[in-house]
Amino acid sequence: MKRFLLSLMLLLCVSAAVRAQYDKDVFMFRGRQALAEGRYSDAIGQFNILARLDTADCWIYFYRGIAKYNLGDIRGAQTDFDSSVRINPVFTNGFHFRAITLSRSGKYDEALEDLDTAMKLRPGLVGLYYSRGVTYFLAQQFDKAVEDFNWYIKKEPKDPSAYLNRGATYLFLSDTTKALSDYNRAISLDRFDPEGYIRRGRVHALQKNYKDAISDMDKAISLDTTNTFAYFNRALMYYDQNNYNAAMADLNRVLRDEPGNALTLYNRSLISAQVGNFEDALADMDHVININPDNVLAYYNRASYFVQMGRWMDALDDYDKAIELYPDFAKAYLNRSYVKIMLGRTKSSKQDYDTAQKKVRDYRAKNLTDEGSFADTTKKYSSLIALDADFAKKGFDNELLQNRDINIRLKPLYKFSLSAERDNQNIALRHRYENLLIDKFISDSPIVMTISNSDSLVKPKFENGIDASIYGDSYLAAGDPKSLTEADRQFIRGLYSVQSKQFATALQQFDAAVNASPEGRYSEYYKAFYYLNRGVLRAEMIDFISSIENSVQTLTMDDQGTTRARVRDQVSRTYDYSEAIDDMLSADKLLPGVPYIYFNLGNLYCLSSKFVESVDSYSKAIEVFPYMGDAFYNRGLVLIYLKDKEKGCIDLSRAGELGVADAYSVISKYCEEEKN
Repeated sequence: MKRFLLSLMLLLCVSAAVRAQYDKDVFMFRGRQALAEGRYSDAIGQFNILARLDTADCWIYFYRGIAKYNLGDIRGAQTDFDSSVRINPVFTNGFHFRAITLSRSGKYDEALEDLDTAMKLRPGLVGLYYSRGVTYFLAQQFDKAVEDFNWYIKKEPKDPSAYLNRGATYLFLSDTTKALSDYNRAISLDRFDPEGYIRRGRVHALQKNYKDAISDMDKAISLDTTNTFAYFNRALMYYDQNNYNAAMADLNRVLRDEPGNALTLYNRSLISAQVGNFEDALADMDHVININPDNVLAYYNRASYFVQMGRWMDALDDYDKAIELYPDFAKAYLNRSYVKIMLGRTKSSKQDYDTAQKKVRDYRAKNLTDEGSFADTTKKYSSLIALDADFAKKGFDNELLQNRDINIRLKPLYKFSLSAERDNQNIALRHRYENLLIDKFISDSPIVMTISNSDSLVKPKFENGIDASIYGDSYLAAGDPKSLTEADRQFIRGLYSVQSKQFATALQQFDAAVNASPEGRYSEYYKAFYYLNRGVLRAEMIDFISSIENSVQTLTMDDQGTTRARVRDQVSRTYDYSEAIDDMLSADKLLPGVPYIYFNLGNLYCLSSKFVESVDSYSKAIEVFPYMGDAFYNRGLVLIYLKDKEKGCIDLSRAGELGVADAYSVISKYCEEEKN
């Protein structure tokens, strides 16, 4: 009998092991399939499950790192590649791909060390030479980059990307002949890739060969009619030929697909001003400044528009701002001197003129070769900008103009809502916050409800009114109507009123639920949920009022990766969220340890400009429920606003890993390391 039981136990163990192995294989297949199809967030979800099942498999972290990298989460990718080589110190792929992330972060020496390690492990892996060539290129060691690309091309002579990269390297070595040769070779290998035509066209433009340059851009656009970079470059070429109408048409085409592309808005503004259309020029430059309030050239050029329009005080304000942003801007002093003369401020004008002359003398004495200095009065600052790189000067944190208009909002408040279907309670393969009291409250309700911060919930329909469902006379009835207290009924009616956008009525019903006398065993604890929803409703009513006034406070980011609380009009107004905060604190007092309450407090403190308290509240939510991606996301934004970019970006990376897809668009724009 004992032998039989032992055999049975062994059989069960083997079956469980086989099942676990099968599950791992399934998740690995799904994850790799998602990677191959470009569904990177889905891939991360599969590899997250695998990472919980097996912490000693270097491939799991490697593949997840690739997914994060492709979503722009360089920090998160590097962390996963770190894990892969820690688990397996001879894992060539781990060192190779970590080198790629390090080079993207501007850590070229560390990247080259990893590539050297990978080459020692697998000397014949030709892809390592390609990656090292790219790293040398980024580190501006162009001769070494050419050597590596040469070696790679010898082994892989039919890879067009290698010719494109070597061609770019030759351009930096001022060898346009070899660059053109490489671009021609890349095009011959892949005639359907618009990138080769765009690059070759840019070289033709450098040589003033606009006919061939525009022909290449036409070809690129014929291959990909959505390639805004091709339209952008063709616009510059048309402009150089004084074909302003064609240039404007191409810039308009870019902005049709990318209305927040500040570089294009800036150039369109300059062309509009050049043809005397100052109203449109002002509108575009206003948009540029709204995207990036610290763009010195935008203020400088807008001031020139005001000068030509005779709006002297507006011009003075903009020159003041340009000088505030860059105190060595000699030409801004000269122009402000002129404006002050027009305003009759002769003495102050003379001071500006003398300051400008001194800065010019200092500039010439210091470095005659520094053509990029803003003290250089010979430079024309109203010329079109060709590339982001051309718009980056020392002293401006290496970026003057943000390329996209991105408005970043906090993830919204959590609340109870009516729902058309119950949540899937299966938590075997996903993280869900478990709270027995919340689960009981939801399951006992005769109306299907959920707790969420999603705006896309499917709303139920009540053909016979909400009371029919409350008392059980409806197909939507779920729990036991007889178990409801009067407070529960008022609360459910309040949820229905919120769904119907009858906010004042909902507030009265939530008040009635909060103030009702305790009737049941759990009624005192359930009151915490009533406080939670009433607090959310109060906050949402404030947001609704503020949106009508068009001055909603949001977190927006500038080009230096910092966030700022900014209103959309010129009138600053603070809204009082104290009642909503008091409701959340009352809920926490009745039922401490609920992450949704702490998360909501984090949002409300942020909206009240109490950022330290906001971070503390998000941290409490994360401490209670470490898998709350929205809390990591919001805390990351607030930390970046508080100038703690490193911690903020780590939080955003964790948020993305936990399924907050929006995190990656923020990471890719603001969390890449600055390259020196």
